[in-house]
Amino acid sequence: MKNIYQAVYEGGCAEITEKKSRFIATIRPVESEAEAQAFIDELKKKYYDASHNCSAYCIGVENLISHCSDDGEPSHTAGRPMLDVLIKEGIHNAAVVVTRYFGGTLLGTGGLVRAYSDAVKAGLAACVILEKKLARLYKIQVDYTNIGKLQYLAGQYKQPILKSDYTDSVISTLLLYPDEESEFLFQLKEATSSTAAVEALELCYAAYLGKELLCFPIETPIGETV
Repeated sequence: MKNIYQAVYEGGCAEITEKKSRFIATIRPVESEAEAQAFIDELKKKYYDASHNCSAYCIGVENLISHCSDDGEPSHTAGRPMLDVLIKEGIHNAAVVVTRYFGGTLLGTGGLVRAYSDAVKAGLAACVILEKKLARLYKIQVDYTNIGKLQYLAGQYKQPILKSDYTDSVISTLLLYPDEESEFLFQLKEATSSTAAVEALELCYAAYLGKELLCFPIETPIGETV
């Protein structure tokens, strides 16, 4: 399982022109092969009058599910270069369709590869892409005399406190990243004289959208293990 990976959060669309041929790249986040195929079918219906609707997708943290189609272009001049861009950029759980309206001038195999690759790059630039980091949620209970120590440690280690419930004691939900998880818990034990009650919860992927912290549950695609 990857500790960090890139994923499309909000899709985008961009267009480039090469020798009067229009290349329209549309990218969308997908979580399954069925979702990717439905997206491709939707774009083919939308651009039914286009010369080609070439496609590629990669799904899963390890990209164990991937596919590409040249849709009538010469073999390996469209779909494969499109998929290669997604992989090279480290993008996961995304599908792309590049729609071509032929402009009357042949581009040759090299020109097609460049055009389809550049279209995908332009499409990615129009997307919102998140860096997702593997983390584990923790429930930590401390008394009121130790809440300041917990908050201080969380700030020092940049481990976000997601929420705190104040009753007879304080129960906080924290997000801890693997690289500092053990050290953080050790320091917490030392600071609270072993009085903090710590409960490990589920693994997740965390990402910042601006200043907002988002948590994504881990779903195990076919062929992957947690």
